[in-house]
Amino acid sequence: FSLFIKKASVCRYQPENLEQLQSQTHFTRQELQLLYRGFKNECPSGVVNEDTFKNIYAVFFPLGDSSKYAQFLFNAFDKDKNGSLSFEELVCDLSVLLRGTTEEKLNWAFNLYDINKDGLITKEEMLDILKSIYDLMGKSIHPRLKEEAVRQHVSIFFQVLLFYNIIMGKCNYAYIFGKYVQFCFV
Repeated sequence: FSLFIKKASVCRYQPENLEQLQSQTHFTRQELQLLYRGFKNECPSGVVNEDTFKNIYAVFFPLGDSSKYAQFLFNAFDKDKNGSLSFEELVCDLSVLLRGTTEEKLNWAFNLYDINKDGLITKEEMLDILKSIYDLMGKSIHPRLKEEAVRQHVSIFFQVLLFYNIIMGKCNYAYIFGKYVQFCFV
């Protein structure tokens, strides 16, 4: 009897109605039901904390260290910054990544790279993300890139961006949100 009481007192998360979620995403009702079943199978409590997210992500990248990149992804998915991901948060972002418009995908990518959420992507933020991607790939990258090569890639990217900004009459080493989208569509 006491086990039943404990089980009943466990807080379980339930998603909002499927019709609302369907209107907010590019998924059908049937797809949402299938996604939710898979989500509940992996996360019975109905939410995912950062450690669980990192553990799940590590399964897909066993040859490298996925922890830093998984942390960046978790922070991009965690819209309300409460330290856990709900089904809605995950499915809305998956909808953008899988079926969103080019602009929606660019906005999502900007949010990922803007680590401190100040509306800018600095060289340091881009370097952190790229290093985490190379760490994620681990032993599958031959030859293994040194950090200096990654720094060089970021530097070249920002040189191209600076050239673009000079042409547009702006001179800024930070990647400003509006310019990011405009730069990508030119």
